[in-house]
Amino acid sequence: MRIRSLNHSTYQHQYHIVWGTKYRYKYLKDYVRREFVIILKKTLEKYPTLHVYSLNVDQDHVHIQIEIPPNIPISIVVQKIKQASSIHLTKQFNFIRKMYIDGGIWSVGYFSSTIGLNERVIKQYIENQGKVDLPQHPNFEFS
Repeated sequence: MRIRSLNHSTYQHQYHIVWGTKYRYKYLKDYVRREFVIILKKTLEKYPTLHVYSLNVDQDHVHIQIEIPPNIPISIVVQKIKQASSIHLTKQFNFIRKMYIDGGIWSVGYFSSTIGLNERVIKQYIENQGKVDLPQHPNFEFS
């Protein structure tokens, strides 16, 4: 893990964050995953202090290993990613737009845990998600 600095702090904060599609609908197909990655990268360009180490998108949920500085709340990062991707994916895909229920395509809430000395284990866990169920499941590279 790398050590980062802001004006008045030094930090080493990585998180494993997971959220699902609303009602666990399985619409995150390969072509939708590619669009999700595109909009994620565009969203993260607005926040240069964020860094994604690992990402895996299953048919109905997202796993992300991300570095977030202490001056940005995790909830805001998740909100920005979910909001931007929901808008983008509903514009891109008619079948998702038809499922756009109650204001978004993502379920309310998320799971997060901090990553410390077990960084490698968490990264492998994220990268291997869905491989048993979907052998053709692609991994997305960040770095």
